Amino acid sequence: MVEQDGNAAEPGHGDDLAGAFGGNVRRRREEAGLTLEQLSTRSSVSRAMLSKVERGEKSPTIGVASRIAHALDASLSELIGAPAAAASGVAIVMRRNDRPVFRDPETGFERHMVSAAPGAGGAEMVVHHLPAQVSTGLLPAYPPGTEKQLVVLEGTLTVAIGGISETLNTGDSLFFQADADHGFANPTNVPCEYLMVISRSP
Repeated sequence: MVEQDGNAAEPGHGDDLAGAFGGNVRRRREEAGLTLEQLSTRSSVSRAMLSKVERGEKSPTIGVASRIAHALDASLSELIGAPAAAASGVAIVMRRNDRPVFRDPETGFERHMVSAAPGAGGAEMVVHHLPAQVSTGLLPAYPPGTEKQLVVLEGTLTVAIGGISETLNTGDSLFFQADADHGFANPTNVPCEYLMVISRSP
């Protein structure tokens, strides 16, 4: 029987997303020659949780999903099911309704992949939706050379990076090296939306 978490996305679409994420985790793990126990050790996620995620029975929180992605040396977008990168000289359109979306079942946080060709040019673009009074918690550090730039489209955002905290309002932007633990929080009573560009060294 499939376990349900509170604040989950609509059942049908949420199940599809959980299944796609879990299938990609299992495929990447097997390609890396890792057992569930080894991935559990690398990611600090329990073997039981990993098993449920791989079977599509459990939608992970953003923190758990990020730890799994880092342990597999994959981007979160790859595990969610991002579209393939564009071939040289080809224009690719991704319609709003076709965006791969990650939803945190506990907080309602949403991560929308808006890059039609993630990885092209060494960067990807995402839009994050943070409900009122919601925090992502601290997310694991990215590999050295990873940079993040963001602009707040609406609301107020507090960003914590390696012990430093910055509060941004609508229209404010921020650049930071993502090789330290960092997190995002909406301390207000209204939703927050921000656009982020993630750049990785080749």
